[in-house]
Amino acid sequence: MFFAFFATVALCSCGSSEPEFELPTPTPEEPTEVSLPVMNSNDEAGFTTYFNPTSGRCGDPMPFYDPKTGEYRVLYLQEYEQNGPYYHPIFAANTKDCANYEAKGEVVPTGNTPEALDGAIGTGCAAYDPDGDCYYVYYTGHTWRNGSDYEVVMLATSKDFATWTKDAAWMLRPEDFGYPVTDFRDPQVFRDDDGLWHMIISAKGKFAEFTSADCANWQHAGDFAGMYWGRMLECPDVFKMGDYWYLVYSDAYRSSEGRKVKYFMGRTLDELKANVDSRRWPDDHEGILDSRSFYAGKTASNGSDRYIWGWCPFRRGTTFEEKNVAVGGDSEPLWSGALVCHKLIQHADGTLTCGAVPALGAKYNKPQTLKVIDSKNAETSANGANLSAGGYVFYDRLAAHNHISMTVKAGAQDKFGISFVRGTDGRSYYTLVVNPESNGRRKVNFEHEGPGSTGFINGGDGYFFQQPADGTYNIDVYTDNSVLTLYISSPSSEGSGEVLCAYTQRFYGIAQNGWSINSYSGSNVSVSNLSITTY
Repeated sequence: MFFAFFATVALCSCGSSEPEFELPTPTPEEPTEVSLPVMNSNDEAGFTTYFNPTSGRCGDPMPFYDPKTGEYRVLYLQEYEQNGPYYHPIFAANTKDCANYEAKGEVVPTGNTPEALDGAIGTGCAAYDPDGDCYYVYYTGHTWRNGSDYEVVMLATSKDFATWTKDAAWMLRPEDFGYPVTDFRDPQVFRDDDGLWHMIISAKGKFAEFTSADCANWQHAGDFAGMYWGRMLECPDVFKMGDYWYLVYSDAYRSSEGRKVKYFMGRTLDELKANVDSRRWPDDHEGILDSRSFYAGKTASNGSDRYIWGWCPFRRGTTFEEKNVAVGGDSEPLWSGALVCHKLIQHADGTLTCGAVPALGAKYNKPQTLKVIDSKNAETSANGANLSAGGYVFYDRLAAHNHISMTVKAGAQDKFGISFVRGTDGRSYYTLVVNPESNGRRKVNFEHEGPGSTGFINGGDGYFFQQPADGTYNIDVYTDNSVLTLYISSPSSEGSGEVLCAYTQRFYGIAQNGWSINSYSGSNVSVSNLSITTY
């Protein structure tokens, strides 16, 4: 009868200018409360942007640009969850764009007898001598002798970067040059403007220097420079970029202020050495390049661009809540993790910051829909929001690999941040806060928020940077599983070279969980140009 009735109405109304009746307008459904509890999400077996092998983890990187193949070869110390009696062989991963890697396996094996001086291998470097058409890998041999650690510098050579031969007749022993046998490691070679090769080695309280005309026969040249406060400065890397010379190093001091990658600079090699000795850092934050979650940084250049690789440490714990805050206090981050690469940005005054690898933009190329789950004290739009004090906008779950981009406008004292691993179930979450500091500066802090939270994580913060004069921040966040990098720049700066800040961190549980943008204080924080892409 229902269908017959409507059929009759339809016939009667044919040709009529007005319908005999109007169908009722459907009543919109009442919005239902969205539940987005925190989920347990596991990292993938191998990371595809911030390289991590499918088995084990990456220790200290030894990047090298191969002029014969036109690619970067990133050597690293291979770490396993359970190392054997002989550990840390040198493995490699190749990349052409610093965003996509091909694992190449073992390059230099460890010694395999109790007498071997390289039963454990430490950091080193790779070099190519075009005059002799030969590749060199200098590395640290580590063993136990006479009741203490014993370290030497050793050598392997190759004609094709595929088959390597250890040179048993070549070795630099610390006792032969008056250096402590327990700390003599991390050789790094470079060539000066006159073509002379230099080798810098970290020794207790100083850097040893050796020189060579042919990259094979080396003579001791004394001390390159001292080490401030007698600290062990690891993984030295000396290079020239533009008109300046730089020493990048990793401060081994075990405190919330230490365990960071830093640099000194000078217009000449002699000035660089003098600045190291007198502790003249190039800026007001001791030349820090990143947070404590980026360590053992070393660089490589193709002649026009220079990149720096370090590892982001893994963390232990039975839950990701335990692991995510384990970086705190004066505790030393656990050794090894995933390789993170930044582009080194040189400013007009010679100072350095780290910026995003350009190839990341093309890799994270699948746009995602922004879905607001909840908000407070905020007016939202399709690609942004205006937040007042205490406001936030809570967005839908993230994928395993994400690029979050936005422009933030904030006043001089406005405090804002980005949270991850956030849900609607009231559990704690983890925030990168762009915090106002003294003298018109900012700093990225790590805050543990929510019920039972720790608050500010001492040792998880970044470094001071000058806030933009117009209060506008361009922010890019890249995630690959649990590893995250954040970059802040100012649109009023000249081009992409004026990057203000780089910050690396690890948050387990980013994938498959919600995230938010927050305003903590001030009258208004404006967010625009917000987008998410993945791959």
